[in-house]
Formats: sequence, C-alpha cells, structure tokens
Amino acid sequence: MNRNESIKAFSQSEKLKAGLIWASQIAEACKTLTESEKPGGEKILKILIGMIASEIHIAKKAAPHDIWSEAEKDVHTAQVMLNSGVAHDVGYHLTQALSKVTTVGQQSMGKLVEDGLL
Repeated sequence: MNRNESIKAFSQSEKLKAGLIWASQIAEACKTLTESEKPGGEKILKILIGMIASEIHIAKKAAPHDIWSEAEKDVHTAQVMLNSGVAHDVGYHLTQALSKVTTVGQQSMGKLVEDGLL
C-alpha cells in the first residue's frame, strides 16, 4: 500500500468503523422493539447497512486491499440475514466486518506512522 492509498484506507476505515458500530447498536435496539415497531427499525437498519456496503465498495476502489472484500462479504451476509427475517443474527456479521475494517485501519495507520505522517 503506497502513502496515498494508506491515507485513503485509514480515512475510509474510520468512517466505516463508525457506521458499523452504529449499525450494530441499531441491530441490538431492534431486538427490544415491539412487533409493530420492528419493521421501521429494520428499515432504518437496511438503509444504513446499504450505505456501509457502498462505502466499502468505494474503499476497495480508492485504496485496494484484500481485506475490504472480506468485510464486504460480512456486510452482504448481514443484509441477507436482515432481508430473510433473521435480524437477530445481523450483529454478529457486522462485528466480523468491523474486525476486518479495523485491521485495514491499523495496517494503514502503521504505514502512515512509519512515513512520519501520524
């Protein structure tokens, strides 16, 4: 990863980590909603997970790294679970994606520290 890609990867990883944490929190909150409230909560969660998937796609193009594809698979699995009516399992897959995104962030930050930029 070159310096420019490291900057982009670090920036994208920070943005994605925040989104994944928010989505995980919403997934947990959806478990406590009444049956009449759940469709609304799940709709918001679907929108947010879709936005996260789009950001991962951007990250893959801006700062190529093999781990982005792995994180993307986890996010897509979360989307499938949500669309299949198994929302209670979404948090696990979002957490897996968060772990992978964090790895990209750590690696890019290491490169930026090495280059004296952080």
